[in-house]
Amino acid sequence: MGLFDKLKKQATDTVSQVAKNITTGSNKSVSVVFASMPETLAEFQALPQAAMQTPFDTAAMLVAALCVYPLDKDISVAMINYLKGPAPLSAYDISFMKDRMAQNNKVGFIGAYYFNGATPQNEYAPTAPYTVVVSENPYSYQETGYAVMWIKSGGADNPRQVKMRQAKDGKWYLWEHMLLGDIRMPESTNPWA
Repeated sequence: MGLFDKLKKQATDTVSQVAKNITTGSNKSVSVVFASMPETLAEFQALPQAAMQTPFDTAAMLVAALCVYPLDKDISVAMINYLKGPAPLSAYDISFMKDRMAQNNKVGFIGAYYFNGATPQNEYAPTAPYTVVVSENPYSYQETGYAVMWIKSGGADNPRQVKMRQAKDGKWYLWEHMLLGDIRMPESTNPWA
């Protein structure tokens, strides 16, 4: 075997090993439907998705928790802590969330704009039943024990990332997310619309 044959074999073996290390997802999207929106922690925990058996369910539950923030930030934080399981929000995380919610006055519609039918044109009013489309891609399961899902909103051009971590109990807990980023303002508040 010549030098170039050895290099080719080494490259092929490396690519093969990397491919084995990546548990690839697909381009699958799951519509997670909420018949009604929870307003209390007990209602939140009673939802079928609260079992957190899939990363799709956990990501969608985060959207429901964010919707409660304008009504009661403490209940919203309790819901998010439920999703975070053994790693609750830190004081810094809670302060960051408060700051992001206040930015551009998005607190009034922060969670709603991730539901189907919610757009700047209709003031981010979602249509019932409340549906969140959560997607995976071929790189969603690149890191063992973690899943990166994507949620599209009517207020941004690109989907936002939610990362979950699977615990020993088999549940997918919220690890980190990017759902508090800026979005287009509702048309009624946008002087340029």
